[in-house]
Amino acid sequence: MFRQLSAPPADTRLFHVARWFRHIEAILGGPCGRGEPCGRQASKGRRGQPQWSPPAGCPPCKLRLYNSLTRSKDVFTPQHGKRVTWYCCGPTVYDASHMGHARSYISFDILRRVLRDYFGYDVFYCMNITDVDDKIITRARQNYLFEQYRGKQPRAAQLLEDVHAALKLFSVKLHAATDPDKRQMLDRIQRAVKLAAEPLEKAVQSDLPEEVADRCAEVLLQEAKDLLSDWLDSTLGSEVTDNSIFSQLPKFWEEEFHRDMEALNVLPPDVLTRVSEYVPEIVNFVQKIVDNGYGYASNGSVYFDTVKFASSDRHSYGKLVPEAVGDQKALQEGEGDLSISADRLSEKRSPNDFALWKASKPGEPSWPCPWGKGRPGWHIECSAMAGTLLGASMDIHGGGFDLRFPHHDNELAQSEAYFENDCWVHYFLHTGHLTIAGCKMSKSLKNFITIKDALKKHSARQLRLAFLMHSWKDTLDYSSNTMESALQYEKFMNEFFLNVKDILRAPVDITGRFEKWEDEESELNKSFYDKKAAVHEALCDNVDTRTVLEEMRALVSQCNLYMAARKAARRTPNRALLESIALYLTHMLKIFGAIEEESSLGFPVRGPGTSLDLESTVMPYLQVLSEFREGVRKIAREQKVPEVLQLSDALRDDILPELGVRFEDHEGLPTVVKLGDREALLREREEKRRVEDEKRKKKEEAARRKRGQEAAKLARMKIPPSEMFLLESDKYSKFDENGLPTHDTEGKELSKGQAKKLKKLFEAQEKLYKEYLQMVQNGSFQQNSGD
Repeated sequence: MFRQLSAPPADTRLFHVARWFRHIEAILGGPCGRGEPCGRQASKGRRGQPQWSPPAGCPPCKLRLYNSLTRSKDVFTPQHGKRVTWYCCGPTVYDASHMGHARSYISFDILRRVLRDYFGYDVFYCMNITDVDDKIITRARQNYLFEQYRGKQPRAAQLLEDVHAALKLFSVKLHAATDPDKRQMLDRIQRAVKLAAEPLEKAVQSDLPEEVADRCAEVLLQEAKDLLSDWLDSTLGSEVTDNSIFSQLPKFWEEEFHRDMEALNVLPPDVLTRVSEYVPEIVNFVQKIVDNGYGYASNGSVYFDTVKFASSDRHSYGKLVPEAVGDQKALQEGEGDLSISADRLSEKRSPNDFALWKASKPGEPSWPCPWGKGRPGWHIECSAMAGTLLGASMDIHGGGFDLRFPHHDNELAQSEAYFENDCWVHYFLHTGHLTIAGCKMSKSLKNFITIKDALKKHSARQLRLAFLMHSWKDTLDYSSNTMESALQYEKFMNEFFLNVKDILRAPVDITGRFEKWEDEESELNKSFYDKKAAVHEALCDNVDTRTVLEEMRALVSQCNLYMAARKAARRTPNRALLESIALYLTHMLKIFGAIEEESSLGFPVRGPGTSLDLESTVMPYLQVLSEFREGVRKIAREQKVPEVLQLSDALRDDILPELGVRFEDHEGLPTVVKLGDREALLREREEKRRVEDEKRKKKEEAARRKRGQEAAKLARMKIPPSEMFLLESDKYSKFDENGLPTHDTEGKELSKGQAKKLKKLFEAQEKLYKEYLQMVQNGSFQQNSGD
């Protein structure tokens, strides 16, 4: 009925019905013919909507971390979605933090930042401070006894007597040393003390004035501090009973450690634990291990039963380094110097068992517990503190490579014995060793560089870049070559940022910021996205920062080529594209912690000792100065006033670098203004002057040689050919009528070959002499000769 209507129905009630009928009919493609299925069809002049399917895409790159438990790169899968629990072994605070500490904590800081800021994980980072330890106890006691001894101001004769007694004890230690490096170090100390004792012995024997002897005594006291401290400890150590003596030393060095970490831009942990504050939790932890059947008390101490644990179907001992199980030297180092006496070793059921709780001896701090007064073992502290905060299982446990056995293997055993599980840690990350110029670094060998000393030579950013240029799990060599590479990388990136900033400062209207892309921009943009993909792939591959930095360097090199090509063509580079690349590189360096402050683009420039953003503050004034200088130079060139040009160059080369400012002049282009580090600019200036000075010296030397060669040639030219051989009477005795030699000094006639050779020399001199006569005739001789 509705198809037969040629006009809208008169009945308004049917109007909308007819309208919807025709709309549906149009969608379905008109009436269905007999035998034809009704459905959506393309009517004449219409198309049906095509089928859509999503792109195939490619599987996302998954983060893999090198897991010491498997000794392979495993896909990182946290237990609870994006939340990551991480425990890191902190320092034993008994001395200054050194570059070995920096190796671990900067590396873990980089990994933590990448997981948090790049991959978007919610990282809960826990770290401990070991403030109860054999080394701390010994050092605190020795420091206390030495200061007591020094305060008594021993007379010269008494000091010499005590030093000789200390040397006898030290000789025993020296002869017992088997490690060649340690033996060499001890021998060096012994010789230094003996050398320092000689002046005091002479002063005493010669009865010199008291002030002379006092000066010699002070020198000896300083040099013999380690020996006297060790000797005093061996005789008086057991009398030190005040627990506060053992807390002052670690408190001082912990504060220094935190200052060093802040100076290195290492993020503080979310929670920090100290052994001394967790003693009750440690006691409870040990008690439960005993209750579970994996620990036993012996003579006031408590030991972990490795045999019982290893024989259990639910557990395995030595997961990290199974080949080291039974290594008594490593086990005893883990127990500590104060715990390897014969009586202590006899308390164990097995040599592989290790102390969970140590009965305190006289001269050691102690806490009450069910087994008598004692103190925690080294390994148990981390298990108890991490277990208290992170529970029965954590995602990541980190530490130095040298902690794998026995420390971390024993941690695993204790914790899994406590929780009765087999998965206390899922991913164990161990940072590589640090060597100094190829040599092992060790506090015990006194071969270490403190973080404070390192920061006197290089900035925190430069140290971090050096670490970023190496794999976090491999050995890193801290040397002049390593740091030079970091310095060059920093300079390379900084120059790029400064160039981009200069381009972005150039005035342009709003529409001018969006320029048409040519092939060069498209190619650079493609490379930009290729590099971003390569960076992502490298970060997924065990956070391979070394490859990331190389990809970033390659991207900057391509940008530099692009900018150079635009400069050569007198064209402005594309601002938006370069800004996008610079912002991305800035973002990556921020993620790595290599840009410490808030910075919109590139490395920030701060005022000395302030948080002032120097760049945004002074750059407008420098830009005005640059434009004024360009105008003055233009007038000076046009009016030919060289003195003004010289003053302009002096401003650029001598005055502004002293203020940390660099002006770069480019023919036909505006001056580039860069704000940088004053010391770096001054070094650059000195290097430039050195290179120019070398070029000048080489040029002068070349000119001098040329003058000498010309003078020698002129002197030769003056000799008539008939006389040239007559002067060589030591070679020839007879000559023909032209002055050519015929016989040698012995009167023997010259051979045909010799005569032929001399004739050629004669003819060449003849030619030179003719040239000389021609010069004289033309009057050019005086000018050329300089006479």
